[in-house]
Amino acid sequence: MVWISRACWRKYGNFVDNLRLHVRGGSGGMGLPRLGGQGGNGGDVWVVAKQDLTLKRIKDRYPLKRFVAGVGSNSSIRALKGAKGNDVQVSAPVGISIITDEGRMLGELNHEGDKVLVARGGNGGSLHSGFLPSKGQIRQIRLDLRLIADLGLVGFPNAGKSSLLTALSHATPQIASYPFTTLRPEIGKIMYEDHKQVSVADLPGLIEGAHVNKGMGHKFLKHVERTKQLLFVVDVCGFQLASNTPFRSAFEAVQLLTKELELYKEELLAKPAILVVNKMDLPEAEEKLRELETQMENQEELSQLLPEDMIPGSFYHFKHIVPISAQTGLGLSSLKALIRRSLEEQEAMKTESQRSEKLKELRKEVPAIPKPTWGQPQSAWEP
Repeated sequence: MVWISRACWRKYGNFVDNLRLHVRGGSGGMGLPRLGGQGGNGGDVWVVAKQDLTLKRIKDRYPLKRFVAGVGSNSSIRALKGAKGNDVQVSAPVGISIITDEGRMLGELNHEGDKVLVARGGNGGSLHSGFLPSKGQIRQIRLDLRLIADLGLVGFPNAGKSSLLTALSHATPQIASYPFTTLRPEIGKIMYEDHKQVSVADLPGLIEGAHVNKGMGHKFLKHVERTKQLLFVVDVCGFQLASNTPFRSAFEAVQLLTKELELYKEELLAKPAILVVNKMDLPEAEEKLRELETQMENQEELSQLLPEDMIPGSFYHFKHIVPISAQTGLGLSSLKALIRRSLEEQEAMKTESQRSEKLKELRKEVPAIPKPTWGQPQSAWEP
């Protein structure tokens, strides 16, 4: 067991999900007083989204983690308007939030080609500045990876999330019969016959206390924030993380998962979720499933029998409970169809909500027609 722990630590140590960089815009060029010449502006530093890139690769390629843009050219007799300094572009993975050391959000990279200005170059010297240039911005920024996926698989270690992702998509995460096999986020794509694609993130397994950063803690939970929906994955027969930890039934696993999400960020419970009950190929699985379904119908009452620190403040009322076996393929076709339908319903609701908001805004812009006053001629109040 000790050997496994050390191997897991080494592998996780190679995964980088945040990176601190020093960025500086270029200084402006000198102006030319006797001819009124203007120096060129300094170059800017941009962060640009690029597919198939990792923060680990950036860290290895640029060990100093310093990015400085070019200086603007001085004004001269040959070129009264100095040339702008060269911009610097820092490539970063899709799914990055860019934050200053002071906590100010500079922007997000959600799609390939998205770019965010992180350090502006200084102005060139001109008449207004006494022909003296200004320096560029200097910042310490953090690139924080928060995955973007349609679905996030949420479950305790060894619930079968990696096996499910492999069965649903073309991803090939590491799978083994011991906890903490998944030590870094994995993204897979569910492909449909009409070429529709749905992205699914298999995230490192939670443990009790993740909200206070136990285990992988916040390294896991922050990735949940940028998924549209959640797939709770539980072992129908329950689980036990280690010999010195208590056994948890499938019902207890659901409540603990809900509690961890709630304590980390309560807004996460507003995400639509599907409950996936895995390992239905095991003996007594049908009996355990019926027991779980009954418990979920009465979870508020039954939760009172649990220890107080396991009871969430609010409960997930799953619209769908789907029994599957990632190992044998049982129920996977139904789950795939349900996932797509759920996402399409969410998108339709979002579109309708946006349309309603737009109508409200338009109504506010239309001036109200004054009501007629008795005794006034009709022409006085007609629009």
